[in-house]
Amino acid sequence: MDTAGLYTFLRELSVNNDRVWFTANKDRWESLRKGWMDDVDLLLARMSEWDPSLRHLSAKDCVFRIYRDVRFSANKSPYKTWVCAGINVHGRSSHEGGYYIQAGPDTGESYVFSGLFGGVWDPDSAMLRKLRKAIVDNIEEFRGIIDAEEFNRVFPGWVGESLKTVPKGWPKDHPDADLLRLKEYGRACRCDEAFFTGDWTAEASRRLKLLKPLVDFLNYSIEE
Repeated sequence: MDTAGLYTFLRELSVNNDRVWFTANKDRWESLRKGWMDDVDLLLARMSEWDPSLRHLSAKDCVFRIYRDVRFSANKSPYKTWVCAGINVHGRSSHEGGYYIQAGPDTGESYVFSGLFGGVWDPDSAMLRKLRKAIVDNIEEFRGIIDAEEFNRVFPGWVGESLKTVPKGWPKDHPDADLLRLKEYGRACRCDEAFFTGDWTAEASRRLKLLKPLVDFLNYSIEE
């Protein structure tokens, strides 16, 4: 894809986030979007080599629209200032464990950054209870996954929300309190514009493969 052109467009969009400007630049956007879609297709082909369950997917199943859902948001800007794709067996679905890629200039907001992601985000209360129990019941397996040296180096620390105290029903001094407090189980690797330049999908696939044991653990815990 034309990474420099895409990032320039997104920077301009961030200061002209309105329908008039976007409509005037829509042909430009469509050309840049095609390059992004082509790269996601290439990434999917590479990821399918180590996760055959993704072979049926194409970019159109995974790439999110640039239009924001502003119905319940205080921020009424109509467009995202990044491009993104969600990858699991159902494409963009976020109800299960999977992978997520986001590219775009730094917005200055700590919770919106470019990078590679994997895990489960925003599970409902029933799913969260199920995941917590599965983690505690299989703690040696889970610790083995998240304490692996390269995994921890590339995807350091948890991202997402967490409780200040251990949830109800668990002892306050539980030895796995750090994991029980989590409301989401996801890891992230920050990636700047330089990362997404050239044939970035090969390195992205290599890094995302490190997340597969975590994603698999979360998914078979959900499905049990």
